[in-house]
Amino acid sequence: MTPDLIERARAVLRTAPVVDGHNDLPWAMRAIAGYDLDAVDLTSDQSHRLHTDFGRLRAGGVGAQFWSVFVPAGLSGDGAVSATLEQIDFVRAMTERHPEHLRLALTADDLESARAEGRIASLMGAEGGHSVNSSLATLRALYALGVRYLTLTHNSNTPWADAATDEPVHGGLTAFGEEVVREMNRLGMLVDLSHVSPDTMRDALRVSEAPVLFSHSSARAVCDHPRNVPDDVLAALPGNGGVAMVTFVPMFVLPDAIEWTYAADANMTAHGFSPFDTSPEGRAVQQAYAEAHPRPIATIADVADHLDHMREVAGIDHLGIGGDFDGTPFTPAGLDDVSGYPALLAELLDRHWSEADLSKLTWHNAVRVLRGAEAVAGRLQAERGPSIATREQLDGA
Repeated sequence: MTPDLIERARAVLRTAPVVDGHNDLPWAMRAIAGYDLDAVDLTSDQSHRLHTDFGRLRAGGVGAQFWSVFVPAGLSGDGAVSATLEQIDFVRAMTERHPEHLRLALTADDLESARAEGRIASLMGAEGGHSVNSSLATLRALYALGVRYLTLTHNSNTPWADAATDEPVHGGLTAFGEEVVREMNRLGMLVDLSHVSPDTMRDALRVSEAPVLFSHSSARAVCDHPRNVPDDVLAALPGNGGVAMVTFVPMFVLPDAIEWTYAADANMTAHGFSPFDTSPEGRAVQQAYAEAHPRPIATIADVADHLDHMREVAGIDHLGIGGDFDGTPFTPAGLDDVSGYPALLAELLDRHWSEADLSKLTWHNAVRVLRGAEAVAGRLQAERGPSIATREQLDGA
C-alpha cells in the first residue's frame, strides 16, 4: 500500500473508526493469565503473545470493540453459564481499570459518546447459545450485565438451533429457538448468526423483527466453508436491515487454507489441546506444526475479495468488520493484529471504494444496526412482557 492510500485510510478512521464485531481477548486472557491484569499489561506492547493491546487498537483506528465473552461448547449447563459470567466480569474489570482507553457501551448513543471522548467503546457479545443453558431468564440476566449480542450457536448444535459445523438435527431453529430470537428482539439484544447453519440463518431472518448481525463471517461463494454466509442469505440482509461483518480467519478466507487448518486442528487434538487453545503451550504446538507443514497464506487482497463480493450481493449498507483477533492462531499477511485495519481500507481505496463507503463499513452500519435493535425493543416492550416459555413447553423435550 502506498503512503498516500494509508494516509487516506487513516483519515477515514479518524471520523469513522472501526466497530469490530468480534475479539477473543477475554478468553486469551483466561488462558494466559487467569484474567490477571497485573500479569498482562495491556497498555504495553503484547505482540509477543496477543493480537490485542491498547496501543495497537489505537494504531488500527478501532473506535468500538465487541469483546467476545466466549466459552467453548465443551462446557454445558451451569458450567457454561458460570464461565460466561467470568468472561463478563473480566471485560467489566478491564474497562473499569482503563477508563483512559475504554468506555463501557450499552447503546448506540454510548458508541457515539465514546467516539466523541476519544475512547474505545467496550461492548460484549456472548458466542454460543450454550451460554444461556436454554433459559430465557439467563438470557435476560446476560443482557442486564451488558451483553449486546448472542451468537445462537458455536461450533456445536444447541438443543434449539443447528450449528454450521455440526450434523443438523433441528432443520434450523426449533420452536424454542424461535422464542429465543423473539425475546432477544424484545430485549434489544442483537441476534448473531455467525457459526449457525444456513437453515438457522434463514429461520432467524424469518422470525426476527430487528436487524441481525453476523459478527465474524465471510462469503461462502468466495470460500466454500460452512462457517461463511451463502449468497441467498446475504441477499436477504437488505430486507432485514442487518449487517455481515467480514472475518480474517484464514480458512474462512482462503480455500487452500481449509484442509490445512483441519490437519492443524487434528494435530492440536493429538497433542492434548483444543484447536482453540491460546495458551503459550498451545501456541507452541501450532507454531511447530506450521513450521513443519508450511501453511497457505491468506492476504489482505483475499479479505477484500470477500468484501467486494458481499457488497455486490448485500449492498454497502450491510457490511462490517469482525476480525476474530485472539481467537485464531493465524491471520492473513498484513492483518497480523488489531493495528492492521488501515491497510485493509487502503486496499479497498485502491479498488475504488469511496470514503463514504468505507465509513459505512467501519462505523455507520454497525451503529445503525444497534440503534435499530433498540428501536424494535422499545416497541416490543410496550406490547409484551418477558417470555417465561421453556424448551420443554415449546419443543416437548
